[in-house]
Amino acid sequence: MSEPEFSARRVRIDRWPRSLTRAGEVRIEDGRLSLLTSYGSEIDSAPVTAVRAGRPWFARPDEAVATVNGTRYRLTLHEDGTEEGDPGRPEESGRFLAALKRAAGRR
Repeated sequence: MSEPEFSARRVRIDRWPRSLTRAGEVRIEDGRLSLLTSYGSEIDSAPVTAVRAGRPWFARPDEAVATVNGTRYRLTLHEDGTEEGDPGRPEESGRFLAALKRAAGRR
């Protein structure tokens, strides 16, 4: 099994209008994006080439929006050491977006 290209834990994953998990995981591995619950169950996954992601102007710096299989998810990526109520730093969401582009072969 290969090392994931990107992995973030303690991610809040929302599918409008409700929260699916407050401590999930986002993983990019072997050309696939996977959204997992805190127990490791898969919420959704798709090849990275089929995923659209970005940071809308109205989102907080630690948030990103990803469309996976036609479903929009809001991802709040907390940096290790930050609590859910604390705003994370934008580096984590930026790292996620950069890793997704790299894995898809987009520049």
